[in-house]
Amino acid sequence: MSEPIAYTVTIYTENNIGLLNRISAIFQRRHINIESINSSVSEIENVSKWTIVVKLQEDQMKKIIGQIEKQVEVIKAYFHTEDETIYQESCLFKIKSNFLFDEREQIETIIKDNNARIVTVNREFFVIEKSGRREELEILYRELSVFGIMQFTRSGRIAVTKDEMKISKMLEAFQH
Repeated sequence: MSEPIAYTVTIYTENNIGLLNRISAIFQRRHINIESINSSVSEIENVSKWTIVVKLQEDQMKKIIGQIEKQVEVIKAYFHTEDETIYQESCLFKIKSNFLFDEREQIETIIKDNNARIVTVNREFFVIEKSGRREELEILYRELSVFGIMQFTRSGRIAVTKDEMKISKMLEAFQH
């Protein structure tokens, strides 16, 4: 049996109540952990796009896609390897502001070296934003943790495929 690999699952759906529970149950019944999940609007009006990251074998992935597509509100579901997608995550760090001058310089260097940016500053705290691969976000987390992270949050993966997906033409037909 091959080693599980990370797959990015893309699901185009109608926007209906309860669908999240039914789709997550498909993974739960098979004891598969969802690494990340994101839901957003898609390029077609009234169609949602879900991006889910899971680690498993390809044969399992194909079975799960089949189960997902049986849901009435699902228009189409796909899965791709990490090599077949361009993906990012975002995170926010809330850091206390009362630093000594040399600590402030260290933090500014960390922010610059990690291509992060400050989005809010006040007397009590400042907020740093970073987008990138999960590994990049984890490096920044480790570097900032020595200064005391007050709050941290990270988004789920957002992704597009490297190859053209014919879904847009299919979704245009759905829209009319």
